[in-house]
Parts: sequence; structure tokens; C-alpha cells
Amino acid sequence: MSNAIENLVEAQKFAMRYRPKVGGFPFLAEVLRQAGVTKNFWSLPSCQSIFVTRFGPVVNQGTPLTTGVSDVPPFNEEALVRALRKDQAGESTFPEFLKASWDAGIVGYEVDFESRKVTYRGANDESYVEAFAAVTPGAIVRT
Repeated sequence: MSNAIENLVEAQKFAMRYRPKVGGFPFLAEVLRQAGVTKNFWSLPSCQSIFVTRFGPVVNQGTPLTTGVSDVPPFNEEALVRALRKDQAGESTFPEFLKASWDAGIVGYEVDFESRKVTYRGANDESYVEAFAAVTPGAIVRT
């Protein structure tokens, strides 16, 4: 296992162990940022995720949301925002969030850990950008 993979996996394990149910993404993002992850690119519906880290890039191939030939759902910002708010409230799992994002016409998204922004993209260059809060993982872990 490379240093890049080992570092990423350990950061993810830590984040998942201490992540709060509500508002968990900013916690996860800060743990990854502190571990040297600068960007994360998701491709839907394949659920391929590329992490750009200080030790090198790492790819994680998840379980695809669809197989074969499929129509891409139309970009629907309102549906995406509903999926985001549901996830932020701790009312969905990550796989449910990915499926809801795909159903909202999202074909990929980019997380910029330094600027704390996520850009969601549709197939026809539509986009929706959302900032996320800075958190202090140590403070959350001690509570």
C-alpha cells in the first residue's frame, strides 16, 4: 500500500469514527484537509472518486449507480439542494445522497478542501456551488 493510500484510509477511518451525524461533511472535509487532501473529484453514476493528496493522487472505485446505457437525468438544482439539506441534517446515508444527486442530474462534483467549496455539475455544463463551514475536529472529538 502506498503512503498516499495509507494516509487517506487512516484519515477516512478517523473521520468516520468521530464524525457527527448532523453536519458530518464539514468534519470529514477538515480531517481530510489536515491529512493533506486538497481536492476530491467524484464521477457519477460510476461512483469513481479521485483524491488529490500531498502524497499523490488516489482513486477509489465505488459501486456504480447504474450499469449499461442510461439516460442522464436533467439538471435539477432544487432537487440537488433538497438532497444536500437532507444529508446535512443526517437524514440520509452517503449512498442515498449519491443516488439523489444523480437523480438531480449531477454527473460529477469537485470538493476543494482549501477553499471549502463543492461544485456540482450537470451534463450540459450546469453547475451549483456550495461552501461548507470550517470546523475544528479536535473540538468535536473531545465532546
